[in-house]
This record gives sequence, C-alpha cells and structure tokens, in this order.
Amino acid sequence: MNISRRLFLGGTALALTTPWVSRAAFAADPINIASIYDLSGGLEIYGQPIDACLDLAVAELNEAGGLLGREIKVQKYDPQSNIQLYTQFATEAATSLQASVVFGGITSASREAIRPLLGRYQTLYFYSPLYEGGVCDRNTFCTGSTPAQTIGKLMPFAVQNFGKKVYVLAADYNYGQISAKWVRDYTEQAGGEVIAAEFFPLDVTDFSAAIQKIQREKPDVIYTLLVGGNHMSFFRQWAAAGMAGQIPIVSTSFGGGNEHIVLTPAESDGVMAAFGYFQEIKSPTNEAFVKRYHAKFGDNAPYVTEHASATYNAVHHWANGVKKANSLDRMAVIEAIESGSTVEGPGGPSTIDPKTHHCATDVHIGKVKNHSFEILESYANQPPADTAAVCDLVANPNDNQQYVIE
Repeated sequence: MNISRRLFLGGTALALTTPWVSRAAFAADPINIASIYDLSGGLEIYGQPIDACLDLAVAELNEAGGLLGREIKVQKYDPQSNIQLYTQFATEAATSLQASVVFGGITSASREAIRPLLGRYQTLYFYSPLYEGGVCDRNTFCTGSTPAQTIGKLMPFAVQNFGKKVYVLAADYNYGQISAKWVRDYTEQAGGEVIAAEFFPLDVTDFSAAIQKIQREKPDVIYTLLVGGNHMSFFRQWAAAGMAGQIPIVSTSFGGGNEHIVLTPAESDGVMAAFGYFQEIKSPTNEAFVKRYHAKFGDNAPYVTEHASATYNAVHHWANGVKKANSLDRMAVIEAIESGSTVEGPGGPSTIDPKTHHCATDVHIGKVKNHSFEILESYANQPPADTAAVCDLVANPNDNQQYVIE
C-alpha cells in the first residue's frame, strides 16, 4: 500500500552490568534462538559487528542467570549474502530448530525474504539495521532508525549549511529506492531540490560516469545511499578524480559498513552521517559498553555501527518481553513488549512504540575525521514518525505489509 502524500513528523529498564553465573546453575534445556546475518559474501562488513554485539548481549543475559532459569543458546546461520540461503535458514530456524526468536537480515531485501516466512511459521522476528521504514507487522520488531529519525534531521542540516541543490546516489533495491524518496521529501520540506537521483546495483564498481555527471551538474551537496562495496568504489574514485572535499557529502548509510575505517582520511574525511548510534558518543553508558565490547572481543574488534548497537538493543528488548511474560510463548512475549520495553542502550534509551513495533531513539549527526566520527549535533528521543503515520498495530493488529512513500 502506498502513501499518496508525505508522511508527517510528528517499560522496563535494563541494567547493563551483570554478574558472572555458573552454567551449572542453568536448567537442562537451553532456550534456542537463531541469528541470520551475513558473515561472508560481500556484506560481512555489516554482519561482523552485528554478530559481535548479539554475542555480547546474549553473554550478558547468560551471566546474569539466563532467562526463566535457562541458558540462551544461539544457532548462527551465515547466508553468505545470498537471498536464497536466507529463506532456507529462516525455514530451518523456525521448523528444525524451533527457535524462540530470530534475529536476522541486513539488507531490506533479505528482511522481506524472511519476514513473511517467519510470520507464517509464527516465529518471533527482530530486524535491527536502520532501514527505509514502513514495515507494519505484529510479529516483527524493528529496532534500527527510520527516515523520519535520520533523513528528517540530516536534510534540514544539509540544506541550511551547504545549499539547496542535492544530488542523490543510491543502491538499486528497496532500501535505496524508498530512502531516495524520503530524501526528496525532506529536501523539499527544507526548501531544497533534488536535481538528480541515480541508482546502482550492489555489484557496480565503476562510478566514472556518475562522477562526470556530478561535476557537470555542480550540486551544493551529495546525498549517498550506497551500500557496501558501492561506497568503497565511489569514494576511492571520487578522491582519485580530485573531488574529495570539493562538494559536501552527507549520508545515512556511510559508516554503517565501517567505510570510514577502511578508506583513507584523504578519501573519507568530511563526510557527514546521521545515525542512532556512533561508537564515539560521549556518555557513561556508551563508554562502559565500548569497554565491555573490547574486553570481550579485543582491541581489533570491528567498529560498532548503528546496526550492531540496535541488535544489542533488540536482544535485550526480547529479554524484557520474556521476563515480563514469564514465558517464551510468542504472543505472550509480544504483548509484554507492547506493554512497555525500554533498553538503556549504548546510544541512549531505546523504547518500543507499541503501535508500530519500532523504537523511539536518540539521533546524532557526525562528521568523519581521521577514521572517527566527531559528533556535531544530537536529538533526543526521536519517534518513528514516518511509520507511525500509517501503522497502528494496536487498532489494526492484523495489518501485515510495508507502506511505501510515493
């Protein structure tokens, strides 16, 4: 179902320090949960920090006594950036493993491949990466940020600071296509104009023609929604063409795959991004989280992205539901989460909105400098207003679709 006009803007707390508990104290049968994240195949730059933060959250829960007196055991599936393997593994997790919950999907395409399957098998599902918004499904909880929270803050910032003419580069699948519509919408609301939008399959590596077009059009700002290897190729070629620093670049995907770590400062310094989490956030909660993360995985552990932070939050939201329901029953857990779940996560409080199953979250704008993000602005407790404009699972619990802006 499409939205004909632009969408308007409009618990229980978790202790993050946990004691060590002997595994001998657990009941005999573990609680089986599943994770389906790309740990190889091209999208592993996203999957590896997600996997690490899921492990950290599960370890914290187990060290605090598990859930219902039982150890949590994770069955990991690596779909190798292959959509067919996503559907195979989701089916296996729901049937053979009989997982109490599935955490999985990186791209929106992978989410939409497994979300209907898990709904049919009545297996609770959490999707944690930031995405284009609009999913309305009572069996699904989305803990990452949505366009109203990030694009809705970044575009007014960009238009005000850099100018009104915006050139969009986006990945050619549902995330990039739908997010580009949001960029256009929020740009126009800010008084700017998208003068061009180009879309690129994930396997494209040659951006010479696009760079030449940008040089001819002379935009005031570039908005990139590229993904994975797209970003690496574009920024390297952009710098090789002598364009680094010549036109401001903003993004709600750059840095989600550690691009700012892999690229040189000459290739990436100055890029601005908006996310619900940066590892560089200065707060006691985040600093304690990062310390625990590196204590577990070492100094060379992957940079913690928003996707990873939101996965950590997702595990604890699920645990909140199990504790409150005192049960693993799917509907009991869903109803318990809907009655109130707040995780004091590393990026700030993450609170489930019962009407949308999305999260109100803090949002930050950061600027790359020497492989790190410098936080420029922060916005507290931003609601998932885009999805809230069309999704009300309290009034319509059987709604099950993704709404798309026109």
